[in-house]
Amino acid sequence: MTALKVGITGGIGAGKSIVSQIFEHLGYPVFNSDQVAKDLMVNNSELKQQIIALFGEQAYENNQLNRAHLSAIVFKDKSKIEALNQIVHPAVRAAFDQAAKNSSAPMIFNEAAILYETGAYKNFDHIILVTADEDIKIQRTMARDKVTEEAVKARLANQMSDAEKRSFAPFEIINDGSQLVLPQVLSFIANYSTSS
Repeated sequence: MTALKVGITGGIGAGKSIVSQIFEHLGYPVFNSDQVAKDLMVNNSELKQQIIALFGEQAYENNQLNRAHLSAIVFKDKSKIEALNQIVHPAVRAAFDQAAKNSSAPMIFNEAAILYETGAYKNFDHIILVTADEDIKIQRTMARDKVTEEAVKARLANQMSDAEKRSFAPFEIINDGSQLVLPQVLSFIANYSTSS
């Protein structure tokens, strides 16, 4: 039996990681796209060569990704971030597909911030959209990343709104402190697991 592929997405500060951790505690495998992307950019030699071709030798320092160098370039030239995504996203998708193929679990989850923006949502059997009010997202992100409110708002402005994402009819988990998350997670499992 092939594992159902389930994407977990939501805006910055929505609380995707909390939802992912609950699924993990319940015994389901969770693939974190951001973490895998970071690992691949450092450890995949083919990917490294493509990144160096795009950003120059300074893209790596002491065999580590030079994030400051990349950030300085992509913030000035949006086409560079698109080019970087076109290199990294297929490698991450291939790694997830391999993980799903090797999984014996009924469902495998993939936590990724921009599934709708990249069109990657089409590769999943189901999508879970994690939402919270904007002020909660801002407070969480400021506390986590030690950044200003303005910086968080700028990042939010570059993401699709929850309303736009809802138009794709995902399963929604509200993670704003007003509702318990565990019953919502269990409801998803009861409704969508092939093993139920």
